Amino acid sequence: MREPMASNGVFEPETVAGDDQEAGSAAAEPLVEPDVNFDEHLYPARPKALRPTARRRQYYATRPSFEFDGRNAAYVEWLRNQAMLGDANALARQLSGQASMWQNSYAHPNPRAAVERAPVWFTAYPLSFITRSSQSFLSALGDPAMWEAFSEIGIRAIHTGPVKLAGGISGWSQTPSVDGHFDRISMAIDPVFGTEDEFRSMCQVAADHGGTIIDDIVPGHTGKGADFRLAEMNFRDYPGIYHMIDIPEEDWHLLPDVPEGQDSVNLSPDSEQALQKAGYIIGRLQRVIFYEPGVKETNWSATRAVVDTTGKTRRWVYLHYFKAGQPSINWLDPTFAGMRLVVGDALHSLVDLGTGALRLDANGFLGVEKSAEEQPGWSEGHPLSEAANQLIGSMIRKVGGFSFQELNLTIDDIKATSEAGPDLSYDFITRPAYHYALVTADTELLRLTLRLSMEIGVDQASLVHALQNHDELTYELMHFAAGHRDEMFELAGQELTGAQLAEQVQQTMRERLTGENAPYNAVFTTNGIACTTVSFIMAALGVQDPDAITPEQEAQILDVHILLSMYNALQPGVFALSGWDLAGITALDRKSVEELTAQGDTRWINRGAHDIMGTSPDAEYSSSGMPRARSLYGPLPDQLQDPGSYARRLQQILAVREEHGIATGSLLDVPGVSHRGLLVMVIQLGSGALEVTVLNFSDQDIAGSIQSSHLVPGSAVHDLFSGAAVGQVDDLHSFFLELPAFQGTALLLTEEDAATGEEEGVELGEVSP
Repeated sequence: MREPMASNGVFEPETVAGDDQEAGSAAAEPLVEPDVNFDEHLYPARPKALRPTARRRQYYATRPSFEFDGRNAAYVEWLRNQAMLGDANALARQLSGQASMWQNSYAHPNPRAAVERAPVWFTAYPLSFITRSSQSFLSALGDPAMWEAFSEIGIRAIHTGPVKLAGGISGWSQTPSVDGHFDRISMAIDPVFGTEDEFRSMCQVAADHGGTIIDDIVPGHTGKGADFRLAEMNFRDYPGIYHMIDIPEEDWHLLPDVPEGQDSVNLSPDSEQALQKAGYIIGRLQRVIFYEPGVKETNWSATRAVVDTTGKTRRWVYLHYFKAGQPSINWLDPTFAGMRLVVGDALHSLVDLGTGALRLDANGFLGVEKSAEEQPGWSEGHPLSEAANQLIGSMIRKVGGFSFQELNLTIDDIKATSEAGPDLSYDFITRPAYHYALVTADTELLRLTLRLSMEIGVDQASLVHALQNHDELTYELMHFAAGHRDEMFELAGQELTGAQLAEQVQQTMRERLTGENAPYNAVFTTNGIACTTVSFIMAALGVQDPDAITPEQEAQILDVHILLSMYNALQPGVFALSGWDLAGITALDRKSVEELTAQGDTRWINRGAHDIMGTSPDAEYSSSGMPRARSLYGPLPDQLQDPGSYARRLQQILAVREEHGIATGSLLDVPGVSHRGLLVMVIQLGSGALEVTVLNFSDQDIAGSIQSSHLVPGSAVHDLFSGAAVGQVDDLHSFFLELPAFQGTALLLTEEDAATGEEEGVELGEVSP
């Protein structure tokens, strides 16, 4: 199979001053005063085209046959000229002192403003997006025809996924990404995905259709690019970017040998403990993400021996929360080099490329601290993470953008970071719970997590409620498994500790969604299940052979997919979905991506290539080499000709959501239900009216009472999809409703005006999901 993510050649941008010591060097080019202007229609007082000097030219340096270390001045200079820290310093000097940097409020997150600007997102994944022959990914995302289809459906933003150069550098060569381009090594766009001009054109086409482009930054780590190689050489303040500890040669016996052909080796638990006792590192942390025996047993790795610019040979131990190729950034080093790098990357995307928002990846792991003896180091929920997130979120708001975070921690941590950090948070709170509701036909856990979120004070409108993304179906349930592991909860008639509850949910999900019941899905380490939305639904419905699906089963899969879409869309907050959802993509056969899954990363089976616009029906791979996956729904142009398709039914859901302002409403109540498969959410709209979302997660038709103390007796109840009158709220604050299996609806409650005898409320249309 062709290798995805590989970038051929070595790309060398123009020389810029790499750090403050170089500011006055003769090699530095004169800075150009940016021409500040404003696009007030889209972003009040926001610079439209500040173009700080960054990565404008590319060249190949002379390549002498010296060692790839500090003794080779040409190699050091080649690395320095493509390092992100150098670009960040150049950007900062050009933006500092500009009046445009003071035109926006930035102290506090504003989730509803973010939701109003971009209420429905398409989350793209560059490696899996099939384009026309010789068309780039960025050019395809800027296709006006696709944006017209998106506008018709109700999609108002694209989250591009990471498109800047990623992976590492070995010698003069660039090495492939080890984590889907989340191991960034440059501010330059990876030529595999397109050019900077195509990126800017995409932003303009989005704006022409009332849309927004959302880019990524990674505050937690980089790849092993120029910045890391310079850090290994102890060059100026580059080691300050990372959690790196210089181990004196007399203690190298504490370090494991690095295998031939590798640049580092993961520490064993014994080596980790030995280095901790010697006082070099803080030792084990609260958990080992991506744990894999023999591959990653700790969060620390030791480098090979590297000669620095003074001729001294050094070996380092460095922290990586994720894979060894993703060294963690140090947010409290005295040089603040890591902070400068991350903020510079964010500003480049917003004020140079023209995006409207940024996703903060891996932003919950920005602080690490030694704990009491024999206790793991403090690495999650650390106050430094909150402080760093406030700084990043404030800087993004300062230049007119907004941000969101994917923070898989406790509800308490999500609440804490939402007070001053990013504007929005990914809904890791209820995402595993709504999957569990479908698997068990019981919404008890989902109701529990929604109520806990309300009690702790998380605003549902501040969350990004999503279907599938590029990652696994996460079931870690960190609120229960970590932060509240010893607290008691009730589930299915049992009193369980948080840890027991999490384990019971995880075990149920593993049994129902993988193995003999669903061999097409896979467990992903200890984090969750590798599957697409469609392959998850198939497993939940008991489908064992995807190749033998009947038309009746396909229709049921579509109904369930619409139900899950309703759950995420018919509540306050952002609704997000992917190309895997729009096209109804199934999981890849493991053999087709066995090279990528060889190290245990099973998520590649849920990242099959898809062609949502039907531009290349004969393509077997994406341009990045991902094999094409099976599509149950077909491309969007075909779906838009079929009233019963996923796209058309989704359009009707989003039309109701938009017309009645559900996205910016407030969740008032998640009441008890008369049937365990029911979920009821009572939402107050901006108009003051009440909307009630009712969903049936079971395969049985349900008839019963919907009751909540917030329902006003005498109020008329109308179905927002059919426009039909459902009934009236009685003196017990309830009304009767019938709902077929795997169906849902949105209901509007209107009170009667005593003076006129007429119902107060908005005019109702007639649509059917």
